[in-house]
Amino acid sequence: MRYITAGESHGEALIAVIEGLPSNLLIDEEFINKELKRRQGGYGRGGRMAIEEDKVHVLSGIRNGKTIGSPLTLEIINKDYENWKNKKTPEVTRPRPGHADLAGAIKYNQRDLRNILERSSARETAARVAVGSVAKLLLKELDIYVKSKVLEIGGVKAEEKWRRTIDEAKSKGDTLGGIIEIVIEGVPVGLGSHVQWDRKLDALLAYHVMSVQAIKAVEIGLGFEAARKPGSLVHDEIYYDEERGFYRKTNNAGGIEGGISNGSPIVIKAAMKPIPTLLKPLTSIDINTKEEVKAAYERSDVTAVEAAACVLEAVCAWVIADECLKKFGGDSIEELKKNYDAYLEYVKNF
Repeated sequence: MRYITAGESHGEALIAVIEGLPSNLLIDEEFINKELKRRQGGYGRGGRMAIEEDKVHVLSGIRNGKTIGSPLTLEIINKDYENWKNKKTPEVTRPRPGHADLAGAIKYNQRDLRNILERSSARETAARVAVGSVAKLLLKELDIYVKSKVLEIGGVKAEEKWRRTIDEAKSKGDTLGGIIEIVIEGVPVGLGSHVQWDRKLDALLAYHVMSVQAIKAVEIGLGFEAARKPGSLVHDEIYYDEERGFYRKTNNAGGIEGGISNGSPIVIKAAMKPIPTLLKPLTSIDINTKEEVKAAYERSDVTAVEAAACVLEAVCAWVIADECLKKFGGDSIEELKKNYDAYLEYVKNF
């Protein structure tokens, strides 16, 4: 499968086109909309979330609620477009440290930074959540589920302290990042491959996780902690019984060995940096005058860690769904499930 997204933060709409879905997959729009609402949630979000009420509209690829094998096109209208379409906005010439503003302007030869920030905005992740929701619907057919958990916000691990931490940052005109854990349950042995670098499952997951705006680090299983321990305390010993087959008592590998899923839950941690748009702007340079200035301020969040968790679920679901189709094949959901069930029987009797 593959997909692309299109659209700007304050454009008319965000669009996603998915190619390669099997036919007869039920597209539950209510489920997709619930996922989109999750992306808008979390304490510390900004004023944009009070304007938007993201809902998906399917433009192509389904009939009677099910996919028909052709490209699936999803549209999410930007309500804030009505506030912007006739608005003459001044040029943005003060790049924000931590954003794509300056690098993007130089790369694409743009003197107005808005031509960069409109597309580089994390608003684009609404389209990816819609795409990931479709992937989740496919994975549900195979009893594979993706979930997330926020582990830290602003370096604070105690959930009961998060709101106070966020409020303190807001009062200072500052922003916060955090750490998110993704767990994928029900993944069978055998997704990914060791035979080429670009087929390794952990590499694919890391690539997609790092593609999400503001994510700066990713760990699989123990991650960096594995480098601090001896092998005897890192590698997951293998056991067997007739009921369970091969199994592990630990999961330090995070469900992936040699680039291949090993049947244990896949565990990923991602680090999200603080949002670069600060109410108390950082020092920058005006690209026209070259004078030292304070960076431009765009309406923004104090933190969006909980929203990022939803986005990370989506991109991870996409990878696992795509790998399932690569391995088990099938032009219809019925054919895919038949092939999948046959493979599970093979694994059981190995």
